[in-house]
Amino acid sequence: MRLFSMADEARISAAIADAEQRTSGEIVVVVAAQSDGYHYVPPLIAGIVSLFVPWVLIYFTQLSIVQIYLVQLAVFAIVTAALMPLRVRTALVPASIKRMHAHRRAVEQFLAQNLHTTGGRTGVLLFVSVAERYAEIIADQAIDAKVPDGTWQAIIDDLTAAIGAGQPTEGFVAAIGAIGTALAAHFPPGTNDPNELPDHLIILQ
Repeated sequence: MRLFSMADEARISAAIADAEQRTSGEIVVVVAAQSDGYHYVPPLIAGIVSLFVPWVLIYFTQLSIVQIYLVQLAVFAIVTAALMPLRVRTALVPASIKRMHAHRRAVEQFLAQNLHTTGGRTGVLLFVSVAERYAEIIADQAIDAKVPDGTWQAIIDDLTAAIGAGQPTEGFVAAIGAIGTALAAHFPPGTNDPNELPDHLIILQ
């Protein structure tokens, strides 16, 4: 499943390159289809439901122990299969758990994309996890020491509003531009400013 068209990916990648022209900082944009598979959710719920099956059958039927056990197994299998589609099992996960998984994936990507290894410790990650409807900006220590509190959250709020309005590409382009502006105010481009990290949009399925 493509999250963006090729033209949209090119626009976002161009926005990254343009933003980095104005700063010595490094911007990486990662979009994940999901941050966790949540495959444990269907069998967990099915196991809880199937635990109640014997009690109902013992009190209201004349089935034997073996028959009750077979019904219990069948209920477990049916409920597990019914809850297995990605959208269903994701919807069953509490929002706090989804945020925890998405934040963990964001931190993993900050490290995986080597944003912590830039020369001036000026790496910034814009991370979005689609299934969890989660977005976050993580900046390295040199940036966080200078960029005012609330700057990143304001950018995220505008991005999520654009996504909610059905304009994800425009939202990403604007968010990247805003990150570039925030960085340029404190980290202007230098005379020796190598492009250490890729400028293209990174999509994780």
